[in-house]
Amino acid sequence: MTAEKPAPATARELGIAEQVAVYQREFPTVDPQVETIVQTLSRVARRMGVAYDRQLTVLGITSAEWEVLKALVVAGSPYRLGPGELAKRLGLTPAAMTHRIDRMVAEDLVTRERDETNRVRVIIELTENGRDKWLESMRMAAVFEEELLQDLAGEERAVLSHQLARMLRRIEESQPDALGRTADLD
Repeated sequence: MTAEKPAPATARELGIAEQVAVYQREFPTVDPQVETIVQTLSRVARRMGVAYDRQLTVLGITSAEWEVLKALVVAGSPYRLGPGELAKRLGLTPAAMTHRIDRMVAEDLVTRERDETNRVRVIIELTENGRDKWLESMRMAAVFEEELLQDLAGEERAVLSHQLARMLRRIEESQPDALGRTADLD
């Protein structure tokens, strides 16, 4: 009879304080307060992304598809854009945008039609199904986000919102390309 091999140990993520202590050990001049804030923000963003992706999976769409739906909604009624404009807004190459649109047309999230006023131009339009999926994702996200912030009173939320907006402005001013590859899409 052979003995069962023990299951491999699963790696555990270091706690924030443990991680900052490692950073201080290896890089003694690191500011522990700054690192604690940055590492916490990073983990919050990562875990929020996982939660949103799970919600989208329930709806049968990907985060990449959701971004297209969002871009069409942001464009406003009648929720239409050309594929080149969509690609530019999402920081994608035209080829990548075409591939994404192909999948979304097959899933009845968008339509792709020739522009009646300019037969060379193609128009991507949100379908009723695509809009319904986007609206349901927003409802699901609103519930999650309210739960996430439930421990913060109104004034605390306002302060946090203001501070995060200041940090975002600083990043956008110092790293203008932080949205991704955009230089060659103009």
